[in-house]
Amino acid sequence: MASNTINQATPEKQRPSPVDTDGMPPGIPFIIGNEAAERFCFYGMRTILVVFMTKYLVDRTGALAVMKPEEAKGWFHLFVSAVYFLPFFGAILADAFWGKYRTILILSVVYCIGCLALSLDNTRTGLLIGLGLIAIGSGGIKPCVSANVGDQFGPRNQHLLTKAFAWFYFSINFGSFFSTMLTPFLLEPHSEAARNFLATSPGWVAALKTLDPNTILAFLETKLCPDIIQYHGPRLAFGVPGVFMLLATMVFWAGRNRFIRMPPAGKEFVKEMFRRDNLLIIARLVPIFLAEAIFWSLWDQSGSAWVLQAEKMDLNFLFEWRSSQVQAVNPLLILVLIPFCTYALYPMINRFFKLTPLRRIGIGLFITVPSFLLSAWIESKIGL
Repeated sequence: MASNTINQATPEKQRPSPVDTDGMPPGIPFIIGNEAAERFCFYGMRTILVVFMTKYLVDRTGALAVMKPEEAKGWFHLFVSAVYFLPFFGAILADAFWGKYRTILILSVVYCIGCLALSLDNTRTGLLIGLGLIAIGSGGIKPCVSANVGDQFGPRNQHLLTKAFAWFYFSINFGSFFSTMLTPFLLEPHSEAARNFLATSPGWVAALKTLDPNTILAFLETKLCPDIIQYHGPRLAFGVPGVFMLLATMVFWAGRNRFIRMPPAGKEFVKEMFRRDNLLIIARLVPIFLAEAIFWSLWDQSGSAWVLQAEKMDLNFLFEWRSSQVQAVNPLLILVLIPFCTYALYPMINRFFKLTPLRRIGIGLFITVPSFLLSAWIESKIGL
């Protein structure tokens, strides 16, 4: 009779299928820890890309050689497009040849090298090499990580899959929120509000009372590691996410003997992929995919056009924001609204009609429309 917990790791060769347990699989904490650190890296780096390209990019002599806003947006969206196009090849690599574990581990190392290049070389060459390697690494592991969560579960603990994915999704937005607040802070000098506050020699309570994340971060930095202040800039701002990606890789490797590792299917994968009934299923999903593609092409303007809009606007709202930090609102609202929607809003709506996943997507898309219209109106007013 299987126990509810697994006390000892079983070697990889003895773990090709889920463990017979009704408890949480032992590999899940490593997957969630890996995802939180990797998302911290990706969103932290992505958040400051446009500001870096328009304000901090240099040439080989170290002189400023910044891009114009339109060129920076082009680079940003080419990078994001690559990140979301390459998962197709990452999935084939994992399912047909390497398996998910090897694909994630090997491409995570590629990802780390890309972060290193981006941090050490702030020229266009470093930008091209860094973003290229990050796109290969991030895009390649993207189709594997969430599927790897499902692989860990068997019939007896299938009921815990929803809970595991809830924590998985929470880790994504947790990492995203904190990195989106931190990396813009590390890229630029202390804000005027933070400098004025620090000049008063405040204490911990006074710092927390400001409710200003940038002021609190500046206070913590001054107290804990004041020497870092002089290193604010692209190398530090890209380097910290790189350290988190290295941490993510190490956490994933540490769980190597606790994962269920499904073997690659080889040639059978290709046969299965092009079976007539499977192609028909994909064809039925195409309209949904097209609608989603339109949404994401607009939504990713939050990392480019919306940041450039913020550069020309008054950012003193509640506290003094950095232009890149406006992107932190999305993961913050997700963290707040997930429990509200799950335990209050959705049950209330279900009293009137069944709220299926597709209906949630449809309602969400309609609610999002005014935000894009508002962004277009703002852009017309500030003359971007």
